[in-house]
Amino acid sequence: MNLPYQLFIALRYLRTKKKHKGISVNALISIGGVAVGVMALLVVLSVMSGFHEDLQRKILGVNAHVVVIDYKGTMSEYEDVLKKLKGEKDIISSAPFLLGQAMVSSGKKAHGVFLRGIEPGMEIKTTEILKYMKEGSLEDLAPKDGIPGIILGKELASSLGVFKGDLINILSPAGEIGPLGMLPRIKQFRVVGIFEVGMFEYDLNLVLTGIKPAQEFFGMKNDITGIELRIDDIYKAPEVRKRLQEKLGFPLYARDWMQMNKNLFSALKLEKFAMFIILVLIILVASFNIVSTLIMNVIEKKREIAILKAMGATSNGIMTVFMLQGLFIGLLGTIIGVTGGYLLSYILNTYQIIKLPADVYYLSHLPVKMKFFDFIVVSLSAIIISFLATIYPAWQAAKLDPVEPLRYE
Repeated sequence: MNLPYQLFIALRYLRTKKKHKGISVNALISIGGVAVGVMALLVVLSVMSGFHEDLQRKILGVNAHVVVIDYKGTMSEYEDVLKKLKGEKDIISSAPFLLGQAMVSSGKKAHGVFLRGIEPGMEIKTTEILKYMKEGSLEDLAPKDGIPGIILGKELASSLGVFKGDLINILSPAGEIGPLGMLPRIKQFRVVGIFEVGMFEYDLNLVLTGIKPAQEFFGMKNDITGIELRIDDIYKAPEVRKRLQEKLGFPLYARDWMQMNKNLFSALKLEKFAMFIILVLIILVASFNIVSTLIMNVIEKKREIAILKAMGATSNGIMTVFMLQGLFIGLLGTIIGVTGGYLLSYILNTYQIIKLPADVYYLSHLPVKMKFFDFIVVSLSAIIISFLATIYPAWQAAKLDPVEPLRYE
C-alpha cells in the first residue's frame, strides 16, 4: 500500500541524517517536552481528584445525603413526615436527628461542640458513622444507671483528656431563668465510644448521643431538628431535593450535601481548574520546541522543498508535510505522557510511595484517583496545542520560492 507523499516525507523528516535509523535529537527533545508536560498534568489532576474524593467520602461518612428541616428550626410531628418519605423513589433510609450547640467540660477543660441526638438503629442505616468508630458502638448510647451515653471525636477526647467510661458534663447557655438571671443547663453523660473520621472539624467539634437525652437536655420535648435521608446515588441529591421540596411544601424544606458543602467543593474545583491552566503552560513551552524544530527543518530542507515544488508539489502539500511532522511529535509525546502519567499514578496509589504525616493531613499517603475524563481532556489539549504550533512553520515552508534555493544551492 502506497503512502501519500506528504505522510512519507513527514515521517522521513523526523529521522536523523546519520546512517543509522532513528528520530532526530531535536524531535526527541520536542517529544520529551510534550510527554513531561502531559505526565505532570495528569499526575497532579489525579492527586487533586484523590483529595476531592477522600474529602467527599469523609463528609458523607458523617452527614446524610439530604436533610429535611423546618423553617421554624424545630419539627414536631415528624412521624408523619417519615411515613411520607418511606415509599419515596431513590430514598434508601431515613432517620430523625436533633442538633444544637453546647459545651463539653471535664475537670478544668472545656470545649464548644455541636451535640447531635440520633436514633442509633436508624442512624446506622442512614450515615456511615459506624465505620469510623474506634471504640464502643452506637448501641451503647442507651442510658445506664440513669446516665445517658455520649460518643466523642478522637481529637475532642484527647483535648479533654477523657477515655471510654469517663463521666463528662454538657452545658447549654440557654437554661432556665432563676433569681440571679439565666442559669445554664448542665447534664452529666458517660463516654461510651470514640470515633475518628479523619477531618479535624468533625473529630473536635461533633459529639453524638441518643435523641431522647438530647431532647431532655435542650428542653425540646418530642421535637427534632430534622430528618436525614440516604439515597441510592449521591449525585442524584439535587434532583431528590427538588422533588421533596415540591412534595412536602412549606414550612418544610430540603437541603442536599452539595448545597451544604458548596463553598468547600467549589474551592476545590476552582483550585483543580487553576492547576490545569498553570500546568498547560508546560505543554505550551513544549510547543515552542515543536515550532523551533520545524523552523530549523524548513531552513535545512529548503533545497528539498524547492525540488518537491519543481516536481509539482503544491503549497498546500508542502504545508501538510510540516503540519503532519509537528502532529506526529505531539501525538508521540502525548502517548508517552499519558502512559507515564497512568503508570506513575498507579504506582503512587498502589504502593503508597509518598507518605504523609497522618497527624497533620489525616492521610497516611498521597490519595490518587485517575479519571477517564481528565485523561481525555489533557490528551486532546496537548494534541491541539501541538497542532496549532505547526501552523506558522508549515506556512513559512509553503510560501518558500523554489527558484532561490535551486539557483544558489
